[in-house]
Amino acid sequence: MGQVDAGVLFLMLFTDLGLSADILRAVSEQGYSEPTPIQAKAIPVVLEGRDVLAGAQTGTGKTAGFTLPLLQRLSETKPAKGYRPVRALILTPTRELAAQVAESVKTYSKYLPIRSAVIFGGVKINPQIATLRAGVDILVATPGRLLDHVNQKTLDLSQVEILVLDEADRMLDMGFIHDIRKVLALLPKQRQSLLFSATFSNDIKRLADGLLNSPELIEVARRNITSERVAQVVHYVDKGRKRELLSLLIGSGNWKQVLVFTRTKHGANRLAQQLEQDGLTAAAIHGNKSQGARTRALADFKRGKVRILVATDIAARGLDIDQLPHVVNYELPNVPEDYIHRIGRTGRAGNEGEAVSLVCVDEHKLLRDIERLLKSEVPKVAIDGFAPDPSIKAEPIQNGRQNRGGGKPRSGGNSRSRGNNGSSSQKNVWGRQNTKAGSSNGNRRSRSSAQSRSQSA
Repeated sequence: MGQVDAGVLFLMLFTDLGLSADILRAVSEQGYSEPTPIQAKAIPVVLEGRDVLAGAQTGTGKTAGFTLPLLQRLSETKPAKGYRPVRALILTPTRELAAQVAESVKTYSKYLPIRSAVIFGGVKINPQIATLRAGVDILVATPGRLLDHVNQKTLDLSQVEILVLDEADRMLDMGFIHDIRKVLALLPKQRQSLLFSATFSNDIKRLADGLLNSPELIEVARRNITSERVAQVVHYVDKGRKRELLSLLIGSGNWKQVLVFTRTKHGANRLAQQLEQDGLTAAAIHGNKSQGARTRALADFKRGKVRILVATDIAARGLDIDQLPHVVNYELPNVPEDYIHRIGRTGRAGNEGEAVSLVCVDEHKLLRDIERLLKSEVPKVAIDGFAPDPSIKAEPIQNGRQNRGGGKPRSGGNSRSRGNNGSSSQKNVWGRQNTKAGSSNGNRRSRSSAQSRSQSA
């Protein structure tokens, strides 16, 4: 596996990267002239036709890092006359991320004779079928809906030239490995494959070993390190007073745009309602919301109609919100890496951001785990009048990563098999037996996978 030099990059412009005039025109119209580090490193490698294993945090410009060279490579061959087969497939873990990536493809292919489409669950399938029958060159999809189309024989993947797995770590975390393996079996063996991930876990490395052919390793940030532009702070507070403190912080600080994270869907709904009762405009976004409701809530939040967006981890994955100033961990995540994904929503594209965590006595161990991952302590700031009651004892945390959406898994709904995750909890991502002792993480993922997929596919 090769590795791109991670040293200091010389000043580079998009015009230096070998992209066509039509692509450069679209990039320029978006106000960009200099590529980000991930773009400067990934674009030349992808243009060479090499497989790529890229590590980059959210907000680093990774979407353009694969979209621009993908467009360049496809545009070098004239599109087929008549029906157009899918030539490039981009898989994402969530609907929101799929929509975001599809918008980038559309934006940068503005002056190219290339057709693109996006398909995901939660919306009617017939319009998607009509679009696919008309032919598309680039397809952006979530795994579940993609396989729906394959099963209905409305999609042929036999001529895919380029495969992109975006946010592959989250796809594995959500239990999509079985779906990914099914998709890979439908693709030509001779293709270019690009894998982008915020972290390089052992599972990701095993996936890369089975998927990529002599890939170029590209890293632009230290593993699991948060942005230096994000100011982090912890406020200790009793669980029963978190909402009161949150309302105070938003009101006294005159925060205009706040993304708040809860562990469960029920908790997100309840908090949004309570904040509304406090006179603050709020909306919840999670997997039980219809796609239309999720889209409206995000649009209202972006344009300032809604001041606070309360989200679960899965629903927030891939949200692209320009210059988001504040992220609040109303409840800490059970898994430390999720903390990094959460606060990565702010401090993006050179902007400053603030990440506030409201921590009760139940969450002290979770905070220690996060600080161990960060290799540093998060500053603690006491708020007058909100000192925790020392007589309150810690209680076990219910729900969380084991049941990511909160509540009981729905029966029926998304129960059609996309792989029996329960039977694979002791196996690695390619189905080989994992002989390591202690597979609690695998079991946790297995229990959560079915419901996680229903939230996103």
